[in-house]
Amino acid sequence: MFDQHMICEDTVANVAENGAAIGFSFGARLPYYRGLGLSMIEDVAVTLDGEAIPREAVRLTLRGRTWTLDEMENEHGDRWNFGEVATVTVLKDGGLSAGEHRLELAERMRISYLPFVPTTRCVKTISLAA
Repeated sequence: MFDQHMICEDTVANVAENGAAIGFSFGARLPYYRGLGLSMIEDVAVTLDGEAIPREAVRLTLRGRTWTLDEMENEHGDRWNFGEVATVTVLKDGGLSAGEHRLELAERMRISYLPFVPTTRCVKTISLAA
């Protein structure tokens, strides 16, 4: 697995709507070497500066299409390929403040030949310019 490459730290940015920051986003990779159908990704958990982000506030975008984590559970026609960078968006009023932050990403995947459901983790210090 390629856990240390899950977070693309140079992609962190605030997300704005109508001029107001509604959250932040970052690039993320799936660490499994074969890629997976989206319904096989059970969770994409984000923790920022020690605070767990609620599951309902996380979105995943691939190739211009966006899903909530609940919607991904029923997505059988699309997949996240190995090496492909998805955009993870976190809905958080005001977005990220400038400076350094500790970002943790945990992805729980269902892999057909494993008798357990692995969760992979990546922690990076990210920085957002003022």
